[in-house]
Amino acid sequence: MTVKVRFAPSPTGKLHVGNIRAALVNWLFAQQQQGVFILRIDDTDKARSKQEYVDAIHTDLKWLGINWDDTFRQSDRFDRYKAVVAELKDAGRLYPCYETAEELDMKRKIQMGQGKPPVYDRAALALSADEVAAFEAEGRTAHWRFKLDVPARIDWKDLIRGDVSIDLASVSDPILIRGDGSFLYTLPSVIDDIDYGITHIVRGEDHVTNSAVQVQLFEVIGGKAPEMAHFALLTGKGGEGLSKRHGAMSIEEYRVEAGLEAMSIVSLLARVGTSEPIEGFAEVKELIEGFDFGKFGRSTAKLDPADLDMLNAKILHATPYSMIEDRLDGVDETLWNTIRPNLKKLSDIAEWRMMIDGPVTPIIEDADHIAKTISLLPEGKLTTDSWKEWTDSIKAETGVKGKGLFMPLRHALTGQKHGPDMASLLPLIGRDKVIARLEGKSA
Repeated sequence: MTVKVRFAPSPTGKLHVGNIRAALVNWLFAQQQQGVFILRIDDTDKARSKQEYVDAIHTDLKWLGINWDDTFRQSDRFDRYKAVVAELKDAGRLYPCYETAEELDMKRKIQMGQGKPPVYDRAALALSADEVAAFEAEGRTAHWRFKLDVPARIDWKDLIRGDVSIDLASVSDPILIRGDGSFLYTLPSVIDDIDYGITHIVRGEDHVTNSAVQVQLFEVIGGKAPEMAHFALLTGKGGEGLSKRHGAMSIEEYRVEAGLEAMSIVSLLARVGTSEPIEGFAEVKELIEGFDFGKFGRSTAKLDPADLDMLNAKILHATPYSMIEDRLDGVDETLWNTIRPNLKKLSDIAEWRMMIDGPVTPIIEDADHIAKTISLLPEGKLTTDSWKEWTDSIKAETGVKGKGLFMPLRHALTGQKHGPDMASLLPLIGRDKVIARLEGKSA
């Protein structure tokens, strides 16, 4: 059996970490199993779906390295969905309902007030022809519910949650078609999964009850329900719902505004909520090889934005020049190796290049001491060995050592209290600028 999974975003907004996590988990599983990853664009909501969001989905996935083997849009398959709807109506499994949203809400409140589960009472099945005509004369249009076969219990072995059992008597007959004739998620999704041979449905635990409903819908339409895996949902680091306030920006914002590396997001989302440590990876191969549903936990997966910053820095520190050369403008391998241990984001390069190229305003607290160091600077072109030779000479001449020796030189040459290794920086700054800065000049 060839594993086939799908990621099904709705093009009504930008992708965020929650739905990208679903994409990543599906993709990693498909890659590990040498299977097929399908991108399904759920654009049945014609009013809210926009091409700009479809384009943004493509851009975000490609940036993260999540490539699809096949793709299609649900809006191209309406004829197929309508054909199945006709079959379900003929079989008596779809029935029209005329309650307004306010009336349904009132029913739920009454049921809960009586200590009953808020399950739809199937009142629409008892409507007479005259009652239906009266509703339609009012201008009401029917929404259509799928008549569940109850009593029934749906059981499956979830790849993450283990044994799952849902009593359909505790679930309302789901609405499959809105009053305006548009499809809700459930029916098109099941039809697509059947037609495209999806073998595994991997998604958030908020779909567990919906999955039970879909199992019966699969059977009625004539398909077999795929295997299922429901992972814990993401929250903020304190367990609160995800929001911008708690670091949950869109993927585009992480890429453009925050300037994060794609692998920092991939590394975090691949491991959050699992038993594996959150680390930085230079290559996605390690994540693919180590993927295992058995490592996913049942407890809430908490997203800490600080982890993204930590991972981003670790990834940059471990990235060799050959893997990033095409993204560096005018930065050679020597400069990259000098500054990368101090990078938090790739945009930090500008700050460290300014330290080298100048102008830098020197910080000199003891002018007499710094003046002595000028005469002890090694002759000729400065190299990575010059720093040790120079500081050894200063130590021998002045008796100053340790922090008292190194920090005044760093302050004078870089105007900063921290930064890249001075032995590597010295030849990059060059003799002329070194002397000028030691003399207190901005250079």
